[in-house]
Amino acid sequence: MTVYCVSYDLNKTGQNYNAIHEELKRSPAWCHLLDSTWLVSTNETGQQLNDRLVHQVDKNDRLLVVKVTSPHFQGWLSDDAWTWIYQHVTA
Repeated sequence: MTVYCVSYDLNKTGQNYNAIHEELKRSPAWCHLLDSTWLVSTNETGQQLNDRLVHQVDKNDRLLVVKVTSPHFQGWLSDDAWTWIYQHVTA
């Protein structure tokens, strides 16, 4: 499986994040890292994942899907997040 970093900005006032959260959770494995940043492990291509998620955002929102590869990640995250990353991201 491939891991993608998914980040989004929902720009409409009072935006409901539930729809995109539920769609992300339909992925085989996922980790909600930051407010609007998730890691998703899936057999989908980046384009397929984007196409699935884009239906959950408005035209004025922003969505980014980027493939995550090892060893190209750094950061300051919880131990649980790093455990998930090391279990799902392969070289």
